[in-house]
Amino acid sequence: MENVIAGAGLDVGFTLISPSGYKLASEFRTSDGIHTVEPTEDGDYRLCFDNSFSKLSEKMVFFEVIVEGQPGDAWGDEEWADMAEPESMVEYKLEDIRETMDSVHRHLERSRQLQTMLRAFEARDRYLLEDNLWRVSFWSSMSLLVILTVAVTQVYTLRRLFDDKRVCKP
Repeated sequence: MENVIAGAGLDVGFTLISPSGYKLASEFRTSDGIHTVEPTEDGDYRLCFDNSFSKLSEKMVFFEVIVEGQPGDAWGDEEWADMAEPESMVEYKLEDIRETMDSVHRHLERSRQLQTMLRAFEARDRYLLEDNLWRVSFWSSMSLLVILTVAVTQVYTLRRLFDDKRVCKP
C-alpha cells in the first residue's frame, strides 16, 4: 500500500522489482495504490518511488509492506503439542481452539492494517486542508486590503468633489 501524503500534485511513480530484476508492479503518477504480489522467489524485493517528473517539489509518501504468513505461523506446533490433553478431558478439541485463535489473529492484523491506511488518508487530507486554509486566508486578506483601499479612495474623491474653494466675503 502506498499513499502520497504531501507535496505538489500528490502523485508519484511506483515500481516493485523482484530479486532477479523482473518488474512485478508498476504505476505512473498515482496518489495511492494497493498492490498484491505473490512472492515467487527468495531474496530482497525492491520498492522504487519515482518523483523525477516533478523535480522542484518534494513529496511525502506513506507506504506499508504487509507480509502475510501461512495460517499456522502465528502459533508454534510444539507449544500446542505440549498442552494437549486427552480429548475426553476437554470439552472442545484443541484444533478448534487453534483455528479460532488463528482467525482472531488474522482479523486483528487486518484491522490494524486498515487503521494504518485510514491514518495515512487522514494525514493527507489534513495536509491539504492546512494548505487550502493558508491560501484562503492569504487571498481573503488581499481582497480585504483591496476593498479598504477602494473605500478610502472613494471617500477621498467624494470629499474633494464637495470642497468649496470659493472664499465667502461677508
